Amino acid sequence: MADDAPPPGIDASVPNPARMYDYFLGGKNNYAADREAAERVLRVAPEARVLARRNRAFLRRAVRHLVTEAGIRQFVDIGTGLPAQGGVHEVAHELDPTVRVAYVDHDPVVLAHARALLSGAGSTVTVRGDLRRPEEILADPGLRSLIDLSQPVAILLVAVVHFLSRDDKPAELVARLRDAVVPGSHLVLSHVTDEERGGAAREGAAVYRGSDAGITLRNREEIHGLFDGFDLLDPGLVPLDDWRPGDENPLLRQARRNLPTWFLCGVGRIP
Repeated sequence: MADDAPPPGIDASVPNPARMYDYFLGGKNNYAADREAAERVLRVAPEARVLARRNRAFLRRAVRHLVTEAGIRQFVDIGTGLPAQGGVHEVAHELDPTVRVAYVDHDPVVLAHARALLSGAGSTVTVRGDLRRPEEILADPGLRSLIDLSQPVAILLVAVVHFLSRDDKPAELVARLRDAVVPGSHLVLSHVTDEERGGAAREGAAVYRGSDAGITLRNREEIHGLFDGFDLLDPGLVPLDDWRPGDENPLLRQARRNLPTWFLCGVGRIP
């Protein structure tokens, strides 16, 4: 897509966070404005590219845990972004091909690419939805054709809630999702924070104010509050690399720990 004409209704001159994230991950689904904005972020925070990849690694570890240890067989990935290697359905289907995955996004470019790439993937569906209207997401006929809300489900909010402003009342939105699913359901969430390298985080967030979705940095207490009503699984709310790193080489893990991170992440369960 990089330099193709954008689809009707898409202003490729305005940076888009999903396409910027795709650029950080080494993808090609982005335009010149996205690359320029991403490079401005990298100038003030060179770790942004690495953090995007570490965030994806956390997502993959969380999905593996939920399938193998928690028995979850259905996922709703809200704010999924552009498809990338090692997506939720790929990770889950390596463990159990019957796992069902609903991808949700409000960006028409994301939806078009997701539907094209996932057209042959079994047990998946892609629907349009906005986290600001959680009931509409869960009532979507396409989603309900695949996801059974009478059974436990994992709600994935990975690197998406920070695109909500304080006026959006994100804790209330997450609570509405929580109240719509049954006990045994899980929440997987990661969120940027300015508690570490605050200056760089704020400068990076400032670049996003020129995109079609700004970033709101939150502190640990605010991010922890998004898990109200959930029991946080061990090790709790932690930097990306510290959530169940498994058999990773201890020296590599220590080296990564010495790198700055703007992200906190966690997985919670409804008791």
